[in-house]
Amino acid sequence: MKRTIAIVAGGDTSEFHVSLRSAQGVYSFIDKEKYTLYIVEMQGLRWEVQLPDGTKVPVDRNDFSFMLGMEKIKFDFAYITIHGTPGEDGRLQGYFDMLHIPYSCCGVLAAAITYDKFTCGQYLKAFGVRIAESLLLRMGQSISDEDVLDKIGLPCFIKPSLGGSSFGVTKVKTKEQIQPAIAKAFEEAQEVLVEAFMDGTELTCGCYKTKDKTVVFPPTEVVTHNEFFDYDAKYNGQVDEITPARISDELTNRVQLLTSAIYDILGCSGIIRVDYIVTAGEKINLLEVNTTPGMTTTSFMPQQVRAAGLEIKDVMTDIIENKF
Repeated sequence: MKRTIAIVAGGDTSEFHVSLRSAQGVYSFIDKEKYTLYIVEMQGLRWEVQLPDGTKVPVDRNDFSFMLGMEKIKFDFAYITIHGTPGEDGRLQGYFDMLHIPYSCCGVLAAAITYDKFTCGQYLKAFGVRIAESLLLRMGQSISDEDVLDKIGLPCFIKPSLGGSSFGVTKVKTKEQIQPAIAKAFEEAQEVLVEAFMDGTELTCGCYKTKDKTVVFPPTEVVTHNEFFDYDAKYNGQVDEITPARISDELTNRVQLLTSAIYDILGCSGIIRVDYIVTAGEKINLLEVNTTPGMTTTSFMPQQVRAAGLEIKDVMTDIIENKF
């Protein structure tokens, strides 16, 4: 009997529509001969299942089920592809844990740590991972231009410490840009990160592990046409994404080993993607860890799966079956 899988998308941040695109990608990747698939769209208290005829029906949050005509359908598994809260920060994971429904990605603690860029960086720094110098501001706190100049310097990045897809991110080059950039970042999240600029080669590397194997993908080199890897670069084609990256075998191996180690340190599950900047002297610096990476057909992960000579359908099956 085929398992029934919910592809959970949407969420409560600016990444809502990006998440829906990832859900379509995941839907196309999963083996439909093995599984019955439904996309579940979440936004606030609106939880709805998309039916094949285009209609939507509400989800019963008491047991994560829905009615298909007169039949009650309960999900066997949730593939979480929400970028942002509540799917990337551990909240939805806690809900599924209490219902004893297996899901695709990290558990509560790993999700909560990685969703907060400052917390994740400081945590991994304790294990010897290199990160940029940074400061954290919480809502209601402020910092003077002089403190930013003295402690971080210019240029720097000012961005939400929570969230992704480069919403609210500014590359600050002048003193006059500092306060407007902080205000812009606070429009996206309750915490703002002021982070030193690192000049180098941007790489991203995916990884997943099951009970009996570890798969670390070939890294991708990210060459943006813009000031940095912003929303237009990510989703409007203003970037060159080169997989495998144009780096030495030795550096490739080091990036892959570090990605695997970060996976284990954080206690990750499912597919993750770790972003880096490689600076002078081939020093590998962490940017962030993505525990629900984008899964559109043109996203990094499908590119890396192809470069590894694997089939994305088989990877999806690995992730699902590993939870049973």
